[in-house]
Amino acid sequence: MTILDGQTPMAAPGPAAPPEPHYDDPCGERGRARRRLRAGGEGAGDPGPPGLDVFLAGRVFMDMIFTGLPGLPPPGTELVTDGLGSAPGGIANIAVAMSRLGLRTGLATAIGDDMFGAYLWRTLSEQEGVDLSWSRRPVGWPTPVTVSMAYDSDRSMVTYARPMPPPADDLVAAPPRASTCFIDLDRPIPAWALTMRAEGSLVFADVGWDPTETWSTDVLDRLGEVDVFLPNAVEAMAYTRTRTPEAALDALSSRSPVVVVKQGSRGAIAVDSTTGERAAAPALPVEALDTTGAGDVFAAGFVFGTLAGWPLLQRLRFANLCAGLSVRHHSGSLGAPCWGEIATFGESAEVAPEILADYAFVVPYIPEAELDSGPDAVTRAQPTLR
Repeated sequence: MTILDGQTPMAAPGPAAPPEPHYDDPCGERGRARRRLRAGGEGAGDPGPPGLDVFLAGRVFMDMIFTGLPGLPPPGTELVTDGLGSAPGGIANIAVAMSRLGLRTGLATAIGDDMFGAYLWRTLSEQEGVDLSWSRRPVGWPTPVTVSMAYDSDRSMVTYARPMPPPADDLVAAPPRASTCFIDLDRPIPAWALTMRAEGSLVFADVGWDPTETWSTDVLDRLGEVDVFLPNAVEAMAYTRTRTPEAALDALSSRSPVVVVKQGSRGAIAVDSTTGERAAAPALPVEALDTTGAGDVFAAGFVFGTLAGWPLLQRLRFANLCAGLSVRHHSGSLGAPCWGEIATFGESAEVAPEILADYAFVVPYIPEAELDSGPDAVTRAQPTLR
């Protein structure tokens, strides 16, 4: 205790209690967005049938993204930057993107019981509204971590990961009721996805880069159990042994009802064999800062458009819109747009009015409360964990 010249005694300051972390929802109108989806954009709508809109299973990573680098540090040197973001990665990229659009999203994964795991669990469940009822936190298992170094419109990554106990697919003993599910064709289609498809769920799938560069045709053989396939152009051409994205699209269209070939800055092309539609849509003309996860955000937009019942061209345009908005941030999964950012972009002067006119069909689906929230209301990747 300290006494100064007859003043009232004051207690010596003690250690300050650490502030409680906040996981406020950055997309507060998810529920209204889903009701509008169910109502076809007409009015508030109702919540629709019980169950999920989409279900996924896979590995979640703790992503740490360094930005503003002139390049990689040469051996024996150190680079200092003021750009760093932390965010959920891996399968969380698409789970967050879908949930931010208002889709009820369920995820089966294992998340470590360490500090990184605590951050990931609370961010996904409390902040981003992802249902983790099928997920677990194995005792003593460390969370996988990926460090990404972004420089000169490119990036390099280093990942630490231990085998996941149990595998994500093993967590799904009883598949949930869901309108769609999303899988990776790098491995055989899991039993839970086959069960869900037999019960009426649409199966969406993508495929990753083959590090062996053998591009096994086993992947194409799995397309018979897939309703919508969304490879990028390099993957599509490699698996089909074709020389152009258009030729790859033609080759794949006989194997799956809907095929979309993503072409990055060139947009996307697609065929819907169920309706006879064929469409091509250019990418959103914005400056790309970081394309990490853009394909996942594209897929989320295409799933939303499919559930909305939009024609193929509109599905492509909305997917390109979502992906284009996401690449304007160094934020990984947390760069996915909420409806407020979509609304604000429509009122900006970033693109010409004649281009914006192509996206007018999106307006009825924007919750009214989101019209004034803007992009700054969205939680982005932070340089530390709280």
